[in-house]
Amino acid sequence: MLRIITAIAAVATVVACAGQPAAPTVDLPVSGGDGGAIDKLAADAVTDVQAFWQETFPSTFNGEFTPVRRLVSYDSTGASQEFCGAKTAGVPNAFYCPADDSIAWDRGELLPMLSESFGEASVVAVLAHEIGHAVQLRLGDRPGTPTIVREQQADCYTGAYFRWTTDGKSRTFKLDAGQGLNPILSTLFFIRDAVGSDFDAQGAHGSAFDRVTAFQFGFSEGPARCARIDIAEISRRSTQQKFGPDERDVGLGKGNIRVDDAQAQEQLIRTLRAAFPRSQPTVTRARARCADAPLTSPVAYCPSTNVISLSMQDLVKIGTPPRRGREGGGIGDFAAFAEIASRYVLSVQQSAGLTIEGPAAAQRTACLTGTWAATIVSGSGAALELSPGDLDEAVAEMLAPKSLIAADVKGASASSGFDRVEAFRDGFLRSADTCLAKYR
Repeated sequence: MLRIITAIAAVATVVACAGQPAAPTVDLPVSGGDGGAIDKLAADAVTDVQAFWQETFPSTFNGEFTPVRRLVSYDSTGASQEFCGAKTAGVPNAFYCPADDSIAWDRGELLPMLSESFGEASVVAVLAHEIGHAVQLRLGDRPGTPTIVREQQADCYTGAYFRWTTDGKSRTFKLDAGQGLNPILSTLFFIRDAVGSDFDAQGAHGSAFDRVTAFQFGFSEGPARCARIDIAEISRRSTQQKFGPDERDVGLGKGNIRVDDAQAQEQLIRTLRAAFPRSQPTVTRARARCADAPLTSPVAYCPSTNVISLSMQDLVKIGTPPRRGREGGGIGDFAAFAEIASRYVLSVQQSAGLTIEGPAAAQRTACLTGTWAATIVSGSGAALELSPGDLDEAVAEMLAPKSLIAADVKGASASSGFDRVEAFRDGFLRSADTCLAKYR
């Protein structure tokens, strides 16, 4: 049977089609299951991911991949079972247990919630991550390996599997390489570590930015890249950190300041001019008309006048983070500041003689915005510095249906969340030269 994942808006849907061969892996029974749709989807996912590893493991790691020994389904809202030495009642999760080489999932709460919120591709992603831990064991996982290394490697292996899927090699799933990846990245965002936690804490999985970065390493470079992830590399690239002693809550949650604060705006412009000293556009709160470009909201760039105009009321909405238990709201201060930065870097591109319209310009804009963000990391001495959770706010903005961080002068966004975040990451981890060379 061929099960096809397609993207509809931000949700991936699974549709059944008959007449195709099944994936050639061991078909394990599911212990404790109810035979329902969630268990069927989970079992299909495990089968397909293991088919990927049986095909890929020998050429990558010079060995054979042995499928896991046991699959377990449980209902976290029902009677408690014991799995891997722990009770399952009230534990909505998915696990890999190295003690008996088994994988378990919660069919009662976790997987249905993910499927409903992000689409069925999210269920496949969660189980691909758990099988990533089985891969680590088969490669000789060392005792004492930091949790964050194991989790980032598993995210990376998940990316490698989904590259295989988008390349059309799966016999079970079909996934579009553009919009089809958005629900998976949204799932990684949803199950990120709490803002203000350390990446080296026990049980850490990583910030949304770090998790998506690891996934993209696997997707773009393959599983051999994943095996090279270690604590030294994560320490170099991670921005996940605790709040400092001077961080205080001004009513918007720790790490957020008012976007319309005059001092914050002045400091923002100082950091942009420091990052791109050759470009000096005028920034105004007046929404003036522009002869050669539309007024994008909440920030617009006018090429003919080299003026950036702000709609402060709309920026404040974006910069106000949502409150727990409340619908709506914005994202956070950095999402708003990065949208301003994205229009600023259009001026940078224009001064360099580059087009500022079209898909390449949209990705280059995200990339250069990432370059600016790298200049204001904590401890950089910049007038305005990144706080814990800021890059996750940028990820949230770029995974929205419309992103200004990754948009051209007319407000046309890069087509997929994956492409947007990848471009931003290129700028953040590399340089402006990378942006100018890669996105042309």
